[in-house]
Amino acid sequence: MATELDTGPHTTSPLALELLVHGVGGTTPEQMLGDPRTVRLAGDDTAGIHRRACDADAEAHPEQRRDEPVQEAYCWSNLTSGNGSRALWLLLLPFMITNLAHWMRPPTLRTRLARGYEVIVRLLALTLTVLLVAAVSEVALDIVGWQCAGRAGCARDKTWLGFAAAGHHGWWSQPGRRLALAAAAPVSLTAVLWWLSHRTWYAYESQRPAVRPGPPPPGTPPLALPGFWYGRRSVARLRTAHTAAGLLTVTTALCVPALTFDTGHGGTALRAAGWTIVAALSALAVTAAGAVCGADRKLRGLDDTPDPRTTRVLLGGSTGILLAAVLYGGWNRPGWASGGRLPSAQAFSALTVCQGALVAALAVCAVLLHRAPPPDFEDCGLALRGLAGPAVALLGCALGGVLTGGVAQRTADWLDGGRTPGSHGSPLVGPPAVLTWEASVIPAVLALLALGGAALAARLRRREHALRHEVEQMYPHEEHHASRTRQIARAIARAGLTDSAPMLIAVVCAAAFALGAGAVAGAWQGGGPPVQVAEGAPPVLRALAAGAQSLGSWLVGAGVVALVALGRRAYRDPSARRTVGILWDVGTFWPRAAHPFAPPCYAERAVPDLSWRMASWTQATGGRIIISGHSQGSVLAAAAVWQLDPAVRGRVALLTYGCPLARLYGRWFPAHFGTARLRDLHDDMHIWSNLWRRTDPIGGPVALGDHASEVDCGPLLDPAAYGRSTAHPLPEPVLGHSDFQADPAFAEQRALLLARLPEAKSVPAQGSSGRSSG
Repeated sequence: MATELDTGPHTTSPLALELLVHGVGGTTPEQMLGDPRTVRLAGDDTAGIHRRACDADAEAHPEQRRDEPVQEAYCWSNLTSGNGSRALWLLLLPFMITNLAHWMRPPTLRTRLARGYEVIVRLLALTLTVLLVAAVSEVALDIVGWQCAGRAGCARDKTWLGFAAAGHHGWWSQPGRRLALAAAAPVSLTAVLWWLSHRTWYAYESQRPAVRPGPPPPGTPPLALPGFWYGRRSVARLRTAHTAAGLLTVTTALCVPALTFDTGHGGTALRAAGWTIVAALSALAVTAAGAVCGADRKLRGLDDTPDPRTTRVLLGGSTGILLAAVLYGGWNRPGWASGGRLPSAQAFSALTVCQGALVAALAVCAVLLHRAPPPDFEDCGLALRGLAGPAVALLGCALGGVLTGGVAQRTADWLDGGRTPGSHGSPLVGPPAVLTWEASVIPAVLALLALGGAALAARLRRREHALRHEVEQMYPHEEHHASRTRQIARAIARAGLTDSAPMLIAVVCAAAFALGAGAVAGAWQGGGPPVQVAEGAPPVLRALAAGAQSLGSWLVGAGVVALVALGRRAYRDPSARRTVGILWDVGTFWPRAAHPFAPPCYAERAVPDLSWRMASWTQATGGRIIISGHSQGSVLAAAAVWQLDPAVRGRVALLTYGCPLARLYGRWFPAHFGTARLRDLHDDMHIWSNLWRRTDPIGGPVALGDHASEVDCGPLLDPAAYGRSTAHPLPEPVLGHSDFQADPAFAEQRALLLARLPEAKSVPAQGSSGRSSG
């Protein structure tokens, strides 16, 4: 039940508060606070602030807590986890990856060029939406509705398709009506994506940050601007434009086949109606692209202004033109029969080339931005020399192409009853050649990844061997054993693999670009899938082509199932979540600035929660706060501190451990977490300690140059003891990224931070520290 805590009007000496923020994988309030009896002071089941039951009214008795701060736990794990159905978000992984590219922009003072970079990323994200809807349209309209239903050899044994088969000669047997019926699949997908984006916005991302008096001064870091975590207008505008683009893609798939037939056989009225739809469709497509280009985020204030009228009518116009295309395509056309495949092959090739051109333009922008950094910029291991954004965008496009091509090929293989679509004797022509080629290069990509993994494993063994002498020097007064030394050296070597990620991504992106270009070239030059191109080749090449085509489709099907299974396990199993959680939580930490259908941003709920709590508690009590963040919680803590007023920030100390701020975020997102930005945060606070270990694969030192000795505490000895001793009678484990609070250095640094915070003055008790439920 919920109760109000009343401490009365007497005068008290303010408390010190330690606000704990957990990291990837989540945990319970009981585990964070080390007590089975906890109460929730504020929040809900999704994210809330908890205390020990004995500390619920600590503000009324501050004299009882003079030696150490009162602990509160902010639990946010339900923002990124829940029931297993949420694992389906993993199928939208290309959208999330492309959204990351928006935030990887190199830091610069060239605002126009920076805006051009962001516009290119948003257009690239729009092509991914078009690609997804076009792929579903290809499967539903072309492979099922046009090819399979139009051929007796394919539809004969499929009772679920019999009513629409060409040989049935029923009302649905005409090609245009079959296509209109099949269009329900991509239209439903578009509607589901719109609904998910709209629903998750109101569930997680509509929290208004605290309004500060006056405009922010010039030079304010982006993360300190009031509108950074509130992109309501931008996301709504992008959602409308992407939904319209999806509907227009389905409209194109419906209109073009009917107009192609009418051009040679139909009457003047039907041709005029078709070209009118095409003209309206083109105008709406240009409007949607313009809406995407103009969907900038307004960071210097809370942007609640309504959308322009053009974007408000865009969705209605796209829906209307889709209905017109359904009526136009379903019109009675005697003599129209389906043959071959729909005229969509060139569209997929053009879309792939368009994505390649946008990635190239993005790379040019990134190079120019990297060459014009701000005066205080320090290139401390910047990932891929400023090309991280284009590389990640290319990776998202490649993943989207492989998934769509593989799903289309797998569907055609399933409908073809074990034969290879496009081969001799098959009733199906199969998907467009470029999609088949993209599916066929999957075995080659996996082979390259296997070679990269083998090279990485060899490097790991060499590094482990080189570290053994260094490990023995870390424990100089111990009797060394080869197995124990090898265990510690292996932990340090594995932790260092994180720093090899940029090179690995560069190799994967280069391979993806080369193979993608080869797929487009093979589709254009060969004019068909690999199995057709190789028909005149020697038997070995024909077998390789057929095997690659079939194996690629099977691997995509198995990959989709494995991805969903891994996601379901990660949402339910903490150990699995810790394995994949860091990548997922980094991806969903950032607002949806480029793609509105990406998984929702949990930080747009968590950061306002933390900043509101710190500001309101210090205002009500006059007390001091240590915000203590582990792993991803340290990123949330830093982002929340940035959002505070300078007066409140002066009463807050930051304690981070297992912190990826410099090691991951600083290298990949330098415009927001680069060394200069972190130094500015330290200069605003002056009170910050960071604990780190060499065995930690995620966290590391903050490395603020001249301020490094003030902030970084480490490396902490891990394991705490090499062998057994009186103080350690049992073998000490290698902790790596966990259990920092068990290290004596944690309590020491917390005490030092508290001593450095300015003493608070006695103030009248405010009657309540919040609401509690128990």
